[in-house]
Amino acid sequence: MTSDHGDTRAIHEGQDPDLPFGAVTVPIYQTSTYAQDDIAVPKVWDYGRGGNPTRDAFEIALASLEGGDRCFAFASGMSAETTLLLTLRPGDHVVLADDVYGGTYRLLTKVLGPWGLEMTTCDLADADALASAMRPETRFVWVETPSNPLLKIVDIQAVAALAHASGARVVVDNTFASPALQLPLDLGADIVVHSVTKYIGGHSDLIGGALVTSDTELIERLAFLVNAVGAVPGPMDAFLALRGLKTLGVRMQRHCGNAAAVASFLSSHEKVNQVYYPGLPSHDGHAVATTQMSDFGGMVSFTVASPDEAARVARSTRLFVLAESLGAVESLIELPGPMTHASVSGSPLEVPANLIRLSVGLEHPDDLIADLARALAP
Repeated sequence: MTSDHGDTRAIHEGQDPDLPFGAVTVPIYQTSTYAQDDIAVPKVWDYGRGGNPTRDAFEIALASLEGGDRCFAFASGMSAETTLLLTLRPGDHVVLADDVYGGTYRLLTKVLGPWGLEMTTCDLADADALASAMRPETRFVWVETPSNPLLKIVDIQAVAALAHASGARVVVDNTFASPALQLPLDLGADIVVHSVTKYIGGHSDLIGGALVTSDTELIERLAFLVNAVGAVPGPMDAFLALRGLKTLGVRMQRHCGNAAAVASFLSSHEKVNQVYYPGLPSHDGHAVATTQMSDFGGMVSFTVASPDEAARVARSTRLFVLAESLGAVESLIELPGPMTHASVSGSPLEVPANLIRLSVGLEHPDDLIADLARALAP
């Protein structure tokens, strides 16, 4: 089906009623292999690592939402990143944003660094810094916007223009925004990366990842690697991801509204030193976010007086659950330094020890604000 509206495509694209029984919801094809008509004439699906009807439906829907020609689903966000980086060769170079998920930095430095992949970090909001970081061997410029955990905003169009002039591709991790709020491919990016675990899944009940692109060369190489490496999701996770995708638009509206209310409350609280939320006019990236996002997302970070105070606050909430991950219906609180970003400790990407990160869920905003007020109270 064709629609100009993502909310409609998320529910219908690649999801016609199933044959032969007419199931309205795409079934869970819990099978590892498929009967063939003949030895030399395989059907669309032959073995579950190469493809699965449930997974295909999810890939078609997410590709449509991101405006890409092809989506590849994976067992996790990290397996998606690993498979993408395996399109490179030893000696190739990646420019990485200086505020990214700790697991991405760990993958590039601890896993693929010894293999021969080279990396430079820089502030991608600084055009001069990016230009200085580029090399003839640079193959990818890797962007997170909004970033994790400092919510930095990077101008995707500006980065794409500079990277493409040097012959490099632009990778955008769109996990925090999701296609409901931001379409990196329309802004000049070449590949979109997702942790499907987060906003796309939306219910803290699956682990998954995805890549979306319209680059024909990359599509061919990734299609080979998906089957050869085999880091694919099972049909149940694909089913859950597709279910989450159907409500992504309406969930993101509530996430954004709640996060804006929480950010406003924190901005005026005497115990809060600084609030990181791109919806605030005081945010350094607010103007760019206004142009490339339809809303500002559900993530809020803030600092307090000390690491001990940050730990006390994180341990004191009742509705905000102390846990890693993000993007689900329930609100979560964490300290990135010792938790999700422990792998960047001592590196140029080290996170302030007094930083608290909130994944603002779908509870009533009054209850969330009251919970934070209690936790911040002496």
